[in-house]
Amino acid sequence: MTPGARVAATIELLDEIVSHSERPADLVANAYFRARRFIGGGDRRAVSDRVWSILRRYGQLAWWLERTRHPDRGARAIVAADLMLVEGLDMAGLEAMFDGGTYRPSRLDEAEYRALRQMEGHSLPHPEQPDWVRLNIQEWVAPHFKEAYGEGWGREVAALDTPPPVDLRVNRLKATVEQAREALARDGIETEPMRYAPDGLRLRRRLSVVKGEAFQNGLVEIQDEGSQLVAALVDAQPGMQIADYCAGAGGKTLAMAARMDNKGRVVAMDVYESRLDRSAQRLRRAGAHNVERRAIDADNRKWLKRQAGAFDRVLVDAPCTGTGTWRRNPDGRWTLRPEDLEELVPKQAAILDAASKLVKPGGGLIYATCSVLPAENEKQIAAFLERNGNFEVVPVGALWRDVIATEPPPEIENGPYLRLSPLKHGTDGFFGAALVRKPDEKADKAEA
Repeated sequence: MTPGARVAATIELLDEIVSHSERPADLVANAYFRARRFIGGGDRRAVSDRVWSILRRYGQLAWWLERTRHPDRGARAIVAADLMLVEGLDMAGLEAMFDGGTYRPSRLDEAEYRALRQMEGHSLPHPEQPDWVRLNIQEWVAPHFKEAYGEGWGREVAALDTPPPVDLRVNRLKATVEQAREALARDGIETEPMRYAPDGLRLRRRLSVVKGEAFQNGLVEIQDEGSQLVAALVDAQPGMQIADYCAGAGGKTLAMAARMDNKGRVVAMDVYESRLDRSAQRLRRAGAHNVERRAIDADNRKWLKRQAGAFDRVLVDAPCTGTGTWRRNPDGRWTLRPEDLEELVPKQAAILDAASKLVKPGGGLIYATCSVLPAENEKQIAAFLERNGNFEVVPVGALWRDVIATEPPPEIENGPYLRLSPLKHGTDGFFGAALVRKPDEKADKAEA
Protein backbone atom coordinates (compact mmCIF):
# COMPACT_ATOMS: atom_id res chain seq x y z
CA MET A 1 0.00 0.00 0.00
CA THR A 2 1.12 3.57 -0.62
CA PRO A 3 1.44 5.90 2.39
CA GLY A 4 -1.79 7.61 1.30
CA ALA A 5 -3.60 4.28 1.05
CA ARG A 6 -2.46 3.37 4.56
CA VAL A 7 -3.84 6.68 5.81
CA ALA A 8 -7.18 5.98 4.07
CA ALA A 9 -7.32 2.52 5.70
CA THR A 10 -6.48 4.09 9.08
CA ILE A 11 -9.41 6.48 8.69
CA GLU A 12 -11.75 3.64 7.71
CA LEU A 13 -10.73 1.40 10.62
CA LEU A 14 -10.84 4.21 13.18
CA ASP A 15 -14.30 5.18 11.94
CA GLU A 16 -15.44 1.54 12.30
CA ILE A 17 -14.16 1.40 15.88
CA VAL A 18 -15.75 4.71 16.88
CA SER A 19 -19.10 3.91 15.23
CA HIS A 20 -19.22 0.43 16.84
CA SER A 21 -18.21 1.54 20.33
CA GLU A 22 -20.26 -1.24 21.94
CA ARG A 23 -17.79 -3.80 20.52
CA PRO A 24 -14.14 -4.15 21.60
CA ALA A 25 -11.77 -2.46 19.17
CA ASP A 26 -9.74 -5.61 18.54
CA LEU A 27 -12.84 -7.49 17.38
CA VAL A 28 -13.80 -4.62 15.07
CA ALA A 29 -10.26 -4.59 13.66
CA ASN A 30 -10.29 -8.36 13.09
CA ALA A 31 -13.56 -8.11 11.18
CA TYR A 32 -12.25 -5.15 9.16
CA PHE A 33 -9.16 -7.03 7.96
CA ARG A 34 -11.04 -10.28 7.37
CA ALA A 35 -13.24 -8.40 4.92
CA ARG A 36 -10.13 -6.97 3.18
CA ARG A 37 -7.78 -9.90 2.73
CA PHE A 38 -6.00 -8.00 -0.03
CA ILE A 39 -4.28 -5.93 2.69
CA GLY A 40 -0.93 -7.60 3.37
CA GLY A 41 0.53 -8.43 6.75
CA GLY A 42 2.94 -5.51 6.88
CA ASP A 43 0.22 -3.05 5.94
CA ARG A 44 -2.16 -4.55 8.53
CA ARG A 45 0.42 -4.06 11.26
CA ALA A 46 1.15 -0.50 10.15
CA VAL A 47 -2.52 0.46 10.03
CA SER A 48 -3.32 -1.27 13.34
CA ASP A 49 -0.33 0.30 15.12
CA ARG A 50 -1.34 3.77 13.93
CA VAL A 51 -4.98 3.30 14.97
CA TRP A 52 -4.02 2.02 18.45
CA SER A 53 -1.58 4.90 18.89
CA ILE A 54 -4.25 7.40 17.88
CA LEU A 55 -6.69 5.88 20.39
CA ARG A 56 -4.08 6.42 23.12
CA ARG A 57 -3.87 10.15 22.32
CA TYR A 58 -7.43 10.66 21.08
CA GLY A 59 -8.26 13.17 23.83
CA GLN A 60 -5.45 15.55 22.91
CA LEU A 61 -6.23 15.27 19.21
CA ALA A 62 -9.90 16.05 19.85
CA TRP A 63 -8.82 19.04 21.97
CA TRP A 64 -6.89 20.43 18.99
CA LEU A 65 -9.90 19.99 16.70
CA GLU A 66 -11.97 21.96 19.17
CA ARG A 67 -9.31 24.66 19.55
CA THR A 68 -8.97 25.19 15.79
CA ARG A 69 -12.73 24.97 15.21
CA HIS A 70 -12.33 22.12 12.79
CA PRO A 71 -15.69 21.48 11.07
CA ASP A 72 -15.44 17.72 11.71
CA ARG A 73 -14.83 15.55 14.78
CA GLY A 74 -14.70 12.24 12.94
CA ALA A 75 -11.91 9.82 12.06
CA ARG A 76 -10.78 11.78 9.01
CA ALA A 77 -10.13 14.92 11.08
CA ILE A 78 -8.49 12.99 13.92
CA VAL A 79 -6.08 11.20 11.57
CA ALA A 80 -5.21 14.42 9.73
CA ALA A 81 -4.48 16.15 13.06
CA ASP A 82 -2.32 13.20 14.14
CA LEU A 83 -0.26 13.39 10.95
CA MET A 84 0.49 17.04 11.63
CA LEU A 85 0.90 17.12 15.41
CA VAL A 86 2.60 13.76 15.96
CA GLU A 87 4.25 12.81 12.68
CA GLY A 88 5.21 16.39 11.88
CA LEU A 89 3.74 16.76 8.38
CA ASP A 90 3.37 20.27 7.03
CA MET A 91 0.39 21.35 4.94
CA ALA A 92 2.13 20.44 1.69
CA GLY A 93 2.82 16.93 2.95
CA LEU A 94 -0.74 16.55 4.22
CA GLU A 95 -2.21 17.71 0.93
CA ALA A 96 -0.06 15.14 -0.87
CA MET A 97 -1.71 12.44 1.29
CA PHE A 98 -5.21 13.85 0.89
CA ASP A 99 -5.12 14.30 -2.88
CA GLY A 100 -8.14 12.22 -3.91
CA GLY A 101 -5.98 9.71 -5.78
CA THR A 102 -6.72 6.00 -6.06
CA TYR A 103 -7.16 4.46 -2.58
CA ARG A 104 -6.20 7.80 -0.95
CA PRO A 105 -8.35 10.22 1.05
CA SER A 106 -10.31 12.90 -0.81
CA ARG A 107 -8.96 16.44 -1.04
CA LEU A 108 -9.17 18.80 1.95
CA ASP A 109 -11.92 21.38 1.64
CA GLU A 110 -11.43 25.03 2.58
CA ALA A 111 -12.75 24.71 6.15
CA GLU A 112 -10.57 21.66 6.86
CA TYR A 113 -7.54 23.42 5.41
CA ARG A 114 -8.14 26.52 7.55
CA ALA A 115 -8.33 24.50 10.78
CA LEU A 116 -5.39 22.22 10.02
CA ARG A 117 -3.20 25.13 9.00
CA GLN A 118 -3.39 26.35 12.61
CA MET A 119 -1.76 23.09 13.74
CA GLU A 120 1.21 23.43 11.41
CA GLY A 121 4.48 23.54 13.32
CA HIS A 122 2.85 22.58 16.64
CA SER A 123 3.24 19.39 18.66
CA LEU A 124 0.54 17.43 20.45
CA PRO A 125 1.02 18.80 24.01
CA HIS A 126 -0.06 22.38 24.68
CA PRO A 127 0.27 24.38 27.93
CA GLU A 128 -3.45 25.17 27.91
CA GLN A 129 -4.49 21.51 27.99
CA PRO A 130 -6.05 20.48 31.34
CA ASP A 131 -4.51 17.49 33.11
CA TRP A 132 -7.25 15.12 31.97
CA VAL A 133 -6.73 16.14 28.33
CA ARG A 134 -2.94 15.89 28.64
CA LEU A 135 -3.35 12.38 30.10
CA ASN A 136 -5.93 11.34 27.50
CA ILE A 137 -8.77 10.36 29.79
CA GLN A 138 -12.32 11.64 30.18
CA GLU A 139 -12.81 14.47 32.65
CA TRP A 140 -15.29 12.58 34.84
CA VAL A 141 -12.91 9.68 35.53
CA ALA A 142 -9.93 11.83 36.62
CA PRO A 143 -11.14 12.19 40.27
CA HIS A 144 -11.30 8.39 40.56
CA PHE A 145 -7.65 8.09 39.52
CA LYS A 146 -6.71 10.84 41.97
CA GLU A 147 -8.50 8.92 44.71
CA ALA A 148 -6.65 5.74 43.80
CA TYR A 149 -3.13 7.16 43.50
CA GLY A 150 -3.02 10.54 45.23
CA GLU A 151 -0.38 12.97 44.00
CA GLY A 152 1.17 10.35 41.71
CA TRP A 153 -2.00 9.79 39.73
CA GLY A 154 -0.67 11.47 36.58
CA ARG A 155 2.34 9.18 36.36
CA GLU A 156 0.13 6.13 36.85
CA VAL A 157 -2.26 7.21 34.10
CA ALA A 158 0.65 8.02 31.79
CA ALA A 159 1.97 4.47 32.27
CA LEU A 160 -1.32 3.20 30.83
CA ASP A 161 -0.23 4.85 27.56
CA THR A 162 2.67 2.47 27.07
CA PRO A 163 2.13 -0.50 24.72
CA PRO A 164 2.05 -3.70 26.81
CA PRO A 165 4.51 -6.59 26.50
CA VAL A 166 3.47 -10.10 25.48
CA ASP A 167 3.32 -12.25 28.61
CA LEU A 168 3.09 -16.03 28.69
CA ARG A 169 2.25 -18.48 31.47
CA VAL A 170 4.02 -21.82 31.35
CA ASN A 171 1.60 -24.74 31.66
CA ARG A 172 3.10 -26.89 34.42
CA LEU A 173 0.99 -29.84 33.27
CA LYS A 174 3.21 -30.10 30.19
CA ALA A 175 6.51 -28.34 30.81
CA THR A 176 8.83 -26.63 33.23
CA VAL A 177 9.65 -22.97 32.72
CA GLU A 178 13.03 -23.88 31.22
CA GLN A 179 11.55 -26.51 28.88
CA ALA A 180 8.95 -24.03 27.65
CA ARG A 181 11.61 -21.36 27.17
CA GLU A 182 13.70 -23.74 25.06
CA ALA A 183 10.66 -24.74 22.98
CA LEU A 184 9.83 -21.08 22.34
CA ALA A 185 13.46 -20.44 21.31
CA ARG A 186 13.13 -23.21 18.72
CA ASP A 187 10.11 -21.27 17.39
CA GLY A 188 12.35 -18.20 17.13
CA ILE A 189 10.83 -16.52 20.18
CA GLU A 190 13.22 -15.19 22.82
CA THR A 191 11.85 -14.76 26.35
CA GLU A 192 12.95 -13.82 29.85
CA PRO A 193 11.60 -14.88 33.25
CA MET A 194 9.09 -12.61 34.92
CA ARG A 195 9.89 -10.60 38.01
CA TYR A 196 6.99 -11.84 40.14
CA ALA A 197 4.99 -14.67 38.50
CA PRO A 198 6.98 -17.90 38.98
CA ASP A 199 5.51 -19.58 35.89
CA GLY A 200 5.75 -16.49 33.68
CA LEU A 201 7.83 -15.67 30.61
CA ARG A 202 7.90 -12.30 28.86
CA LEU A 203 8.76 -11.90 25.19
CA ARG A 204 11.84 -9.78 24.53
CA ARG A 205 10.11 -8.34 21.47
CA ARG A 206 6.55 -8.51 20.25
CA LEU A 207 5.95 -11.56 18.05
CA SER A 208 2.99 -13.81 17.36
CA VAL A 209 3.25 -17.03 19.37
CA VAL A 210 -0.03 -18.73 18.47
CA LYS A 211 1.27 -20.55 15.38
CA GLY A 212 4.38 -21.88 17.08
CA GLU A 213 4.67 -25.44 18.37
CA ALA A 214 5.12 -24.35 22.00
CA PHE A 215 1.69 -22.70 21.98
CA GLN A 216 -0.04 -25.27 19.77
CA ASN A 217 1.18 -28.10 22.00
CA GLY A 218 -0.15 -26.38 25.12
CA LEU A 219 3.17 -25.58 26.76
CA VAL A 220 2.26 -21.90 27.18
CA GLU A 221 -0.79 -19.63 27.35
CA ILE A 222 -0.92 -15.88 26.71
CA GLN A 223 -1.66 -14.24 30.06
CA ASP A 224 -0.60 -10.93 31.61
CA GLU A 225 1.66 -11.25 34.62
CA GLY A 226 -0.92 -9.49 36.80
CA SER A 227 -3.58 -12.02 35.85
CA GLN A 228 -1.16 -14.83 36.69
CA LEU A 229 -0.56 -13.35 40.14
CA VAL A 230 -4.30 -13.14 40.81
CA ALA A 231 -4.68 -16.83 39.92
CA ALA A 232 -1.67 -17.71 42.11
CA LEU A 233 -3.27 -15.85 45.03
CA VAL A 234 -6.00 -18.52 45.09
CA ASP A 235 -3.33 -21.00 46.24
CA ALA A 236 -4.96 -23.89 44.38
CA GLN A 237 -3.65 -27.23 45.67
CA PRO A 238 -4.11 -30.81 44.40
CA GLY A 239 -7.33 -32.32 45.71
CA MET A 240 -9.09 -29.02 46.42
CA GLN A 241 -12.59 -28.06 45.32
CA ILE A 242 -12.36 -24.66 43.61
CA ALA A 243 -15.01 -22.44 42.00
CA ASP A 244 -14.03 -19.87 39.36
CA TYR A 245 -17.22 -17.85 39.64
CA CYS A 246 -16.70 -15.47 36.68
CA ALA A 247 -14.51 -17.72 34.56
CA GLY A 248 -15.05 -16.13 31.15
CA ALA A 249 -12.80 -17.77 28.56
CA GLY A 250 -10.89 -19.59 31.30
CA GLY A 251 -7.44 -17.99 31.61
CA LYS A 252 -7.33 -18.17 35.40
CA THR A 253 -9.18 -21.50 35.37
CA LEU A 254 -6.32 -22.98 33.36
CA ALA A 255 -3.72 -21.53 35.71
CA MET A 256 -5.42 -23.02 38.78
CA ALA A 257 -5.96 -26.42 37.13
CA ALA A 258 -2.25 -26.59 36.30
CA ARG A 259 -1.30 -25.84 39.92
CA MET A 260 -3.57 -28.69 41.02
CA ASP A 261 -1.82 -31.19 38.72
CA ASN A 262 -5.27 -32.33 37.50
CA LYS A 263 -6.17 -33.55 41.00
CA GLY A 264 -9.35 -32.24 42.64
CA ARG A 265 -11.97 -30.16 40.81
CA VAL A 266 -12.28 -26.70 39.32
CA VAL A 267 -15.78 -25.56 38.43
CA ALA A 268 -15.68 -22.80 35.82
CA MET A 269 -18.85 -20.69 36.05
CA ASP A 270 -20.14 -17.77 34.02
CA VAL A 271 -23.47 -16.18 33.17
CA TYR A 272 -22.55 -16.42 29.48
CA GLU A 273 -22.42 -20.05 28.37
CA SER A 274 -20.80 -18.99 25.09
CA ARG A 275 -17.73 -17.79 27.02
CA LEU A 276 -17.43 -21.14 28.74
CA ASP A 277 -17.77 -22.91 25.39
CA ARG A 278 -14.82 -20.92 24.06
CA SER A 279 -12.67 -22.25 26.91
CA ALA A 280 -13.14 -25.88 25.83
CA GLN A 281 -10.44 -25.77 23.16
CA ARG A 282 -7.97 -24.12 25.55
CA LEU A 283 -8.63 -26.77 28.19
CA ARG A 284 -8.00 -29.58 25.70
CA ARG A 285 -4.80 -27.99 24.43
CA ALA A 286 -3.54 -27.53 28.01
CA GLY A 287 -4.41 -31.11 29.02
CA ALA A 288 -6.54 -29.87 31.93
CA HIS A 289 -8.94 -32.70 32.81
CA ASN A 290 -10.22 -31.62 36.22
CA VAL A 291 -12.38 -28.71 35.02
CA GLU A 292 -16.17 -28.75 34.97
CA ARG A 293 -18.09 -25.96 33.21
CA ARG A 294 -21.38 -24.62 34.59
CA ALA A 295 -23.48 -21.73 33.34
CA ILE A 296 -24.96 -19.53 36.07
CA ASP A 297 -28.51 -19.70 34.76
CA ALA A 298 -32.00 -20.96 35.62
CA ASP A 299 -31.10 -24.54 34.64
CA ASN A 300 -28.29 -24.67 37.20
CA ARG A 301 -30.00 -22.75 40.00
CA LYS A 302 -30.81 -25.85 42.08
CA TRP A 303 -27.34 -27.25 41.56
CA LEU A 304 -25.83 -23.96 42.69
CA LYS A 305 -27.87 -23.99 45.91
CA ARG A 306 -26.65 -27.49 46.70
CA GLN A 307 -23.05 -26.28 46.45
CA ALA A 308 -23.37 -23.92 49.43
CA GLY A 309 -20.30 -24.26 51.65
CA ALA A 310 -18.74 -26.88 49.34
CA PHE A 311 -15.61 -25.15 48.04
CA ASP A 312 -12.15 -24.70 49.53
CA ARG A 313 -11.58 -21.62 47.36
CA VAL A 314 -13.85 -19.35 45.35
CA LEU A 315 -12.40 -16.87 42.89
CA VAL A 316 -14.54 -13.90 41.86
CA ASP A 317 -12.92 -12.17 38.89
CA ALA A 318 -15.69 -9.60 38.76
CA PRO A 319 -16.93 -7.68 35.72
CA CYS A 320 -15.49 -4.18 35.95
CA THR A 321 -14.60 -0.99 34.10
CA GLY A 322 -11.36 -2.52 32.82
CA THR A 323 -9.42 0.67 33.59
CA GLY A 324 -6.36 -1.42 34.41
CA THR A 325 -6.22 -2.84 30.88
CA TRP A 326 -6.18 0.44 28.95
CA ARG A 327 -2.66 -0.36 27.72
CA ARG A 328 -4.22 -3.19 25.71
CA ASN A 329 -7.64 -1.65 25.14
CA PRO A 330 -7.14 2.09 24.62
CA ASP A 331 -10.65 2.39 23.17
CA GLY A 332 -11.92 1.75 26.71
CA ARG A 333 -10.79 5.25 27.69
CA TRP A 334 -13.47 6.74 25.46
CA THR A 335 -16.29 4.18 25.63
CA LEU A 336 -16.51 4.08 29.46
CA ARG A 337 -19.44 6.11 30.81
CA PRO A 338 -20.24 7.27 34.37
CA GLU A 339 -23.39 5.16 34.31
CA ASP A 340 -21.27 2.07 33.57
CA LEU A 341 -19.50 2.49 36.91
CA GLU A 342 -22.80 3.19 38.66
CA GLU A 343 -24.25 -0.06 37.27
CA LEU A 344 -21.16 -2.17 37.92
CA VAL A 345 -20.70 -1.43 41.63
CA PRO A 346 -24.02 -2.98 42.78
CA LYS A 347 -23.58 -5.82 40.29
CA GLN A 348 -20.15 -6.62 41.76
CA ALA A 349 -21.62 -6.56 45.26
CA ALA A 350 -24.39 -8.99 44.29
CA ILE A 351 -21.91 -11.35 42.63
CA LEU A 352 -19.60 -11.23 45.64
CA ASP A 353 -22.47 -12.00 48.04
CA ALA A 354 -23.69 -14.92 45.90
CA ALA A 355 -20.22 -16.39 45.44
CA SER A 356 -19.41 -16.13 49.16
CA LYS A 357 -22.15 -18.65 49.93
CA LEU A 358 -20.12 -21.32 48.13
CA VAL A 359 -17.12 -20.98 50.49
CA LYS A 360 -16.86 -23.59 53.22
CA PRO A 361 -15.95 -22.55 56.78
CA GLY A 362 -12.23 -21.92 56.88
CA GLY A 363 -12.16 -21.61 53.09
CA GLY A 364 -10.93 -18.70 51.00
CA LEU A 365 -12.74 -16.10 48.89
CA ILE A 366 -10.58 -14.18 46.42
CA TYR A 367 -12.03 -11.04 44.82
CA ALA A 368 -10.29 -9.52 41.81
CA THR A 369 -10.82 -6.88 39.14
CA CYS A 370 -8.76 -5.50 36.26
CA SER A 371 -9.77 -2.04 37.46
CA VAL A 372 -7.80 0.53 39.44
CA LEU A 373 -10.81 2.49 40.72
CA PRO A 374 -11.39 2.33 44.52
CA ALA A 375 -15.18 2.15 44.08
CA GLU A 376 -14.75 -1.29 42.51
CA ASN A 377 -11.95 -2.44 44.79
CA GLU A 378 -11.20 -1.31 48.35
CA LYS A 379 -14.65 0.21 48.84
CA GLN A 380 -16.29 -2.93 47.47
CA ILE A 381 -14.45 -5.10 49.99
CA ALA A 382 -15.22 -2.75 52.88
CA ALA A 383 -18.94 -2.85 52.03
CA PHE A 384 -18.88 -6.64 51.72
CA LEU A 385 -17.31 -7.04 55.17
CA GLU A 386 -19.99 -4.81 56.67
CA ARG A 387 -22.65 -7.10 55.20
CA ASN A 388 -20.83 -10.35 55.95
CA GLY A 389 -19.33 -10.51 59.42
CA ASN A 390 -18.33 -14.16 58.93
CA PHE A 391 -15.48 -13.14 56.57
CA GLU A 392 -12.23 -11.35 57.27
CA VAL A 393 -9.34 -10.08 55.15
CA VAL A 394 -6.07 -11.99 55.02
CA PRO A 395 -3.32 -9.49 54.09
CA VAL A 396 -1.83 -10.36 50.71
CA GLY A 397 1.58 -9.30 52.00
CA ALA A 398 1.43 -12.07 54.59
CA LEU A 399 0.48 -14.66 51.94
CA TRP A 400 2.78 -13.72 49.06
CA ARG A 401 5.90 -15.75 49.80
CA ASP A 402 3.89 -18.87 50.67
CA VAL A 403 1.45 -18.87 47.75
CA ILE A 404 3.45 -17.10 45.01
CA ALA A 405 6.97 -18.03 46.14
CA THR A 406 8.78 -14.94 44.82
CA GLU A 407 9.91 -11.72 46.44
CA PRO A 408 6.93 -9.34 46.83
CA PRO A 409 7.05 -5.65 45.94
CA PRO A 410 7.52 -3.59 49.14
CA GLU A 411 4.23 -1.71 48.81
CA ILE A 412 2.34 -5.03 48.58
CA GLU A 413 4.36 -6.81 51.25
CA ASN A 414 3.21 -4.26 53.81
CA GLY A 415 -0.39 -3.87 52.61
CA PRO A 416 -3.66 -5.75 52.84
CA TYR A 417 -4.41 -6.01 49.10
CA LEU A 418 -2.85 -6.89 45.78
CA ARG A 419 -2.63 -3.62 43.82
CA LEU A 420 -0.68 -3.87 40.58
CA SER A 421 0.04 -1.16 38.04
CA PRO A 422 2.04 -0.71 34.81
CA LEU A 423 4.13 2.03 36.43
CA LYS A 424 5.26 0.13 39.52
CA HIS A 425 5.13 -3.49 38.39
CA GLY A 426 5.07 -3.61 34.59
CA THR A 427 1.73 -5.45 34.63
CA ASP A 428 -1.80 -4.45 33.77
CA GLY A 429 -3.67 -2.74 36.59
CA PHE A 430 -5.14 -5.40 38.87
CA PHE A 431 -6.72 -5.50 42.30
CA GLY A 432 -6.96 -8.60 44.46
CA ALA A 433 -8.26 -9.26 47.96
CA ALA A 434 -7.98 -12.52 49.89
CA LEU A 435 -10.68 -13.22 52.46
CA VAL A 436 -11.30 -16.21 54.68
CA ARG A 437 -14.62 -17.46 55.96
CA LYS A 438 -14.42 -17.79 59.71
CA PRO A 439 -14.98 -21.28 61.15
CA ASP A 440 -18.60 -22.06 61.94
CA GLU A 441 -18.91 -21.45 65.70
CA LYS A 442 -21.96 -23.71 66.06
CA ALA A 443 -20.13 -26.59 64.40
CA ASP A 444 -17.08 -26.02 66.62
CA LYS A 445 -19.23 -26.12 69.76
CA ALA A 446 -21.00 -29.27 68.60
CA GLU A 447 -17.65 -31.04 68.04
CA ALA A 448 -16.47 -29.93 71.47
